[in-house]
Amino acid sequence: MIPKTRVEIKESVRGQDIFIIQTIPRDVNTAVMELLIMAYALKTACARNIIGVIPYFPYSKQSKMRKRGSIVCKLLASMLAKAGLTHIITMDLHQKEIQGFFSFPVDNLRASPFLLQYIQEEIPNYRNAVIVAKSPDAAKRAQSYAERLRLGLAVIHGEAQCTELDMDDGRHSPPMVKNATVHPGLELPLMMAKEKPPITVVGDVGGRIAIIVDDIIDDVESFVAAAEILKERGAYKIYVMATHGILSAEAPRLIEESSIDEVVVTNTVPHELQKLQCPKIKTVDISLILSEAIRRIHNGESMAYLFRNITVDD
Repeated sequence: MIPKTRVEIKESVRGQDIFIIQTIPRDVNTAVMELLIMAYALKTACARNIIGVIPYFPYSKQSKMRKRGSIVCKLLASMLAKAGLTHIITMDLHQKEIQGFFSFPVDNLRASPFLLQYIQEEIPNYRNAVIVAKSPDAAKRAQSYAERLRLGLAVIHGEAQCTELDMDDGRHSPPMVKNATVHPGLELPLMMAKEKPPITVVGDVGGRIAIIVDDIIDDVESFVAAAEILKERGAYKIYVMATHGILSAEAPRLIEESSIDEVVVTNTVPHELQKLQCPKIKTVDISLILSEAIRRIHNGESMAYLFRNITVDD
């Protein structure tokens, strides 16, 4: 049987503000389709404003051109606007520039205050900790955490890391053709190939608690590798903290067998099954800030309070 999604609004929504709360489960495409169909149904029912509450915005990692691919995140933004959404509430977009893809307002809330509170209240002797970026790309986020907690900073750098910047993008397209005719005077300078140095930890983690911070934990191999390196450098306890705990595939088993002592994520993505498989996974509840954002938007109040002391790097 071909799967179908059907939406029927059982009462009048004419002239009302409607908030659609859509978390993103394993079946991302089905969840997106449900959201689009529901938004369109509300639009045709003459709702005044249709606000999507999407704590984890899907496809946010596909926000740059890769070879002959597409910027899927921008496509999704256009689809949501066409379906009828007039506003979105989300949390910790993978790239803050994604907000520019939308033709309507986007409130990109931050989970950092909740994660910082967890560090202060739940990690014993956190004053002996150091904040760690598992790659140079995550250094700004880690620096923000370190400055707020008045802690040291360490960055892992080297050939074991594989970041988005290493992926081929449209700048290498089209490929060079053998014996191609080159117009005189169009000799372009040859770009030197990138070569990563041997893996190093910039910063002292010996005898300290290491807290790795990032925005998304999906495939955990890079986090497990970072934990092993930190153990070798003398860290005696290792925490991993992130906003979105997608934890796909074998993530729970790999975490359980690794040197990581605890993985702390928020409940932007459902992960109850993963918690049953791995007791090291802990959850921080961020429903309070989402509910307050809904209340303020509905009442036409300022959202500035929810962004107090928030910086660009948070």
